[in-house]
Amino acid sequence: MSLTATYRLGTRLFWRDKAMLFASVVTPVGLAVGLPTLMRHVTAGGVAGAAALAQSSISILLAITAFMNITVALTARRDQLVLKRLRSTRLTDGQLLLGQIASTATQTVALIVLCAVAVRYAAGVPLPADPVAFAAVTIAGSVVMSLLGAAYTAAIPRAELAAAYTMPVFLVAAVSAGAMGPIPVPSWLRPALDLLPTTAVVDAVRTGELVVPFLVLAGWAVVGLVALRLWFRWEPRRS
Repeated sequence: MSLTATYRLGTRLFWRDKAMLFASVVTPVGLAVGLPTLMRHVTAGGVAGAAALAQSSISILLAITAFMNITVALTARRDQLVLKRLRSTRLTDGQLLLGQIASTATQTVALIVLCAVAVRYAAGVPLPADPVAFAAVTIAGSVVMSLLGAAYTAAIPRAELAAAYTMPVFLVAAVSAGAMGPIPVPSWLRPALDLLPTTAVVDAVRTGELVVPFLVLAGWAVVGLVALRLWFRWEPRRS
């Protein structure tokens, strides 16, 4: 078994799990395309409002397709002892996790691009003005959110609770980036929300400024790597 094989395995399992496919593909894509389209045709905001919402909806895809998907998948494989069996192969722990993280990040980037094209035709939202910058920040954001999702499994006691445990992350990410509309938040909380990885990606897509968002993402990447090193579990807790 090679690193490429673990990447392919993660991708195959991603598309074969019908329950997770609905939760991590159909639902976020429906929201990321449907909400801007609704904004375009129903409200007075027109294309400008639809474009702002489409950019904010990237946070939904990052929170669900990247973060939630890998959290649920790895927690289930841990409890089923699949991860324990994979460790008996020649691959290192890092290679096993890297294959899953890379696979999840790839699916997330593909869906973000798909949604960007879909809202172009469904709502008239312009394509990103700088495709290279858009690609760079969405790839970085997808990798970081997948990494954080893998680390987050340490906090989840059982696979049955994984989806529920990720819901607060989804809600905070969506609200902070404006994906659920202009929900007011306390002024003292705004600076903290701006430091979230999902908000950093959305801000970079909106403004084209990459330096600060990449610094934020780099900081979260360090947090994720340290958390993986210290707390990631390959087997379920013994009761």
